[in-house]
Amino acid sequence: MSDWIIGFITDNGYLGIFLMMLAENVFPPIPSELIMPFAGFAAARGDLDLWGVLVAGLLGSLAGTLPWYVAARALGLERLKWLADRFGRLATLNSADIDEANAWFTRYGRWAVLFGRLIPAIRTLISVPAGLVAMPFGLFLAVSAVGSLIWTAFLTGLGYVLADNYERVEAWIDPATKLVVAILVLVYLYRFITWKRPARN
Repeated sequence: MSDWIIGFITDNGYLGIFLMMLAENVFPPIPSELIMPFAGFAAARGDLDLWGVLVAGLLGSLAGTLPWYVAARALGLERLKWLADRFGRLATLNSADIDEANAWFTRYGRWAVLFGRLIPAIRTLISVPAGLVAMPFGLFLAVSAVGSLIWTAFLTGLGYVLADNYERVEAWIDPATKLVVAILVLVYLYRFITWKRPARN
């Protein structure tokens, strides 16, 4: 995948960075851990402007957060609770779980979005609860922008500083990304196996 990403950015420049970061936020298996370090390397080599790389990466990341947020907001909390009570085992949730998560997110939502934008895989998923609880769009976008800028600048800076050795970024971050995904899968499987239908009043 890395060769394809590098070729796409080389051929399309800032637009390529924007589109790749948009796709990464919609479809998590496309890793920003490969996109932005190579873009930083291209800036260090003089092929792209560093500020242009950061802006393209940030705008692509923000655009990629919108589909999940909009879809979750359109679905709404009540519809999700209805679905959870009927297909609970598959979702490993019931309406009571959603009420608890909603209360927590209502209290810590802006911090959850901010720090969620810095964690592999969670970067995409964090848009869903924000949409479900109807987090104000302006606040969601602003907090997402701060978190995305931190993550994008960090990866770009690594690629810029490491220059020809930018591949080392992947070797360092890729295992952490896989670990986070593996933990999420294990938590889901545990909840799926131990799920019990809620008692009816």
